Amino acid sequence: MNAYEHMIKTNHYFIKGGSLSDSQKRNIVGQLFSALTEPEQAMRFYKAVKFPNNIDGHGRQMYPIFFIPPYNNGVKLKTIYNQTPKTHIFSANMYELEIIRLLCLLAPNNPNVKEIVDKTLTRLKTTCFGICDDGAGECFDTSLVVLRFLATVSPQDTNWIYGRIDNYNSHAGDRKRSWFAKWYFWLCECGHE
Repeated sequence: MNAYEHMIKTNHYFIKGGSLSDSQKRNIVGQLFSALTEPEQAMRFYKAVKFPNNIDGHGRQMYPIFFIPPYNNGVKLKTIYNQTPKTHIFSANMYELEIIRLLCLLAPNNPNVKEIVDKTLTRLKTTCFGICDDGAGECFDTSLVVLRFLATVSPQDTNWIYGRIDNYNSHAGDRKRSWFAKWYFWLCECGHE
């Protein structure tokens, strides 16, 4: 099983109320850490999505740093709700943020996890979907992944969390949206594992 499959199955298991033994947690953490992205792989990805070095003129880092989705024959990886994203921004950020969220749940005292979380929080503060009032397309969906991530890794950061909730409330009715957004918001609202 690869890291993506572990991420999906572990999320589904937790959503259904499952709990893990310490040895199961260690195994999953090891599997997830095995998917850490090498710098060369990251640069190839950034070039492919036409975002060289993962930074633009405004200092935004829109794509993952630590966990970039593996090549999947041009098909974007589905979300935990089996939604097929249209953009790499949504797909890639969902992949990374859900993996890091699980690492935080399963190994909260691991210094490597803490460093990854801190750097990811810093990156998210540069993005439209991480900090801004954004109801456009899949940036809106990605903001829900950020909300779920924040609720787990930084629950004390209530202003940021409320900002993401306000973003959802401000834009959920802007246009017809798929049921995925509502369910993802529900996951954010009902707490974390």
